[in-house]
Amino acid sequence: MMAKKIVRIKVNEIKDPSIVKTLDASSLKVLCHDLRKEIIETCSVHGGHLASNLGVVELIVALYRFFDFPKDKLIFDVGHQCYAHKLLTGRRLDHLNEAGGVAGFLRRDESVYDCFEAGHSSTSLSAAEAFAIARDLQGEKYNVVALIGDASIANGLAFEALNNIGCRHNKIIVVLNDNHMSISRPVGGLGAFFRKISTTKVYNHMKTGYQRALYRTAVGRGFYQFTYFIKRRVKQMLVPTTMFDNMGFTYIGPVDGHNIRLLEKAFKGAENTTKSVVIHVHTVKGKGYEPAEKDQTGEWHGVAPFDIATGLPKDRREGQMAWPSYFGELIHTALEENPKTLLICPAMEKGSKLESCFTDFPERSFDVGIAEEHAVTMSGSFSLTEYHPILSIYSTFLQRGFDELLHDCARIHADMTLCIDRAGLVGKDGETHMGIYDEAYLSAIPNVTLTMPGTFAEAKRLFALSLEKGHGVFAIRYPNAWVNRPNSEATTDSFDYGQWKIMTPIQNDKSVILAVGPRGEELFEKLRQDGYQANFVRPLFLIPLDEKTLEPFLSCPEFIVYDPYGTTEGFTKSVEKYLFEHHYQGRFRSFTIPHCFVSFDSVENQEKRFGLSLSQVLLDIERK
Repeated sequence: MMAKKIVRIKVNEIKDPSIVKTLDASSLKVLCHDLRKEIIETCSVHGGHLASNLGVVELIVALYRFFDFPKDKLIFDVGHQCYAHKLLTGRRLDHLNEAGGVAGFLRRDESVYDCFEAGHSSTSLSAAEAFAIARDLQGEKYNVVALIGDASIANGLAFEALNNIGCRHNKIIVVLNDNHMSISRPVGGLGAFFRKISTTKVYNHMKTGYQRALYRTAVGRGFYQFTYFIKRRVKQMLVPTTMFDNMGFTYIGPVDGHNIRLLEKAFKGAENTTKSVVIHVHTVKGKGYEPAEKDQTGEWHGVAPFDIATGLPKDRREGQMAWPSYFGELIHTALEENPKTLLICPAMEKGSKLESCFTDFPERSFDVGIAEEHAVTMSGSFSLTEYHPILSIYSTFLQRGFDELLHDCARIHADMTLCIDRAGLVGKDGETHMGIYDEAYLSAIPNVTLTMPGTFAEAKRLFALSLEKGHGVFAIRYPNAWVNRPNSEATTDSFDYGQWKIMTPIQNDKSVILAVGPRGEELFEKLRQDGYQANFVRPLFLIPLDEKTLEPFLSCPEFIVYDPYGTTEGFTKSVEKYLFEHHYQGRFRSFTIPHCFVSFDSVENQEKRFGLSLSQVLLDIERK
């Protein structure tokens, strides 16, 4: 008997995901291998979310084999595991996260298969419930599938949705991708037996018919409720239950997330149930690329371009240091020198370069996972004890903690250090990850100090000020950018709280240039080298404004604000408001990010798009 010929499909030539329904097991195995190869090669060139995408290849293929997307709805949580989904739906990754190419997350304007889009975690269940309710209100028939990870489901938003979904009759199928075995599995043969029965089509058809027959009369309804109560009590005594059972879901699993046959069987059982289902799937994050599989720290979750053979980054940047690395060192020193300091971060231990803090001070370093709101309130509460909290968080994730920062920190005048990583334009992660809005929304909260250094020396001084008592919430924002590493430890500037730095002698007949952050420092150096005459000021404190420094310049003919790290509604608006209130008669110009959402591209191209590159600003300033 001749062996069946393996069908090999060129990944970049897939036009329609229905092709996976025609393949046998051997051909599917080859397809999954090729999908992984394409993902690895793409990330090695462009960077991207590698490990999370490698871990779900078979799961995505199985979903497309069993369900009928886009009629059925597939809702990704976060979206950083969507590369195989994009390849199966006819999109190529060869220009991933580049202008004109595909995004690294879901985009509704990119494909009909992307029915929802997000870049932050734990939104999928809320979105899925809305789709299911709308489906049922319109009398339509299709499945709503939410794919969520074990880290995302721990977020409060996901629990709110689970609680609501479990008490409604609008069925959704939750696929829980567990790649760390963080959720305990139910044990016992009897439990497996009952779960097998409860997910069969015959059982659910009989259960529905039984309910409909008895619900025709009041007596029947009472009898049904009595028998349902008895059944639940017997099941509770005999069948091990999970949290999901107790919340009103049918639970299936754990299922091997790399076995397409078992996944399809689980999907079949889920489709047969009459209520919402959680399918617990176990996968190996980074599967198919050894360095990513062995990673225990998250290094291979999101990667810069790298060499596939060695796993080393292509851009080594010898002699340079990233801003997060420097702040990681500052935080480590604070923990070392003062036993009354604490570190809190929501899942960004690796990204914010805090590994040494957790290694050396594990009892005072707390990674709370994807729980930004919890991290903020926890920090505010720590300030009421003898400890000083240092909260390290990405700008884009701080947005989720706005209420907690206002209510549980600033309102009580909590003394805390807030390190805002990834401030400004972030490039390829696009709209959902931009760190450009915190200037504006933090300016709306009383008792908040917001700063931005341009040099390591300024950063060191600001960080030291943040540890002092009496300043309330003291925030320091910084980009994920590289600068030359100092030859020795950076010296500390000597400015006081709230004080700006006047870089040149005051000349009332010259323009005033307020330049923010590291780019502002670069602008000053370029203008100084060119011999450009102006009053140059480094506004280290964005909130509050240093009005004492501003006042002498009110007679100058022109104010220029250069802030490539925030929108027009941030620091620029505050300066403009001050000038208006003081009846300034001169010219006002600003170089900052418009009040908009910024799509994915390189940071350099994003700056050029808004006329914020150093060459553009230099030309504009010197020309006028």
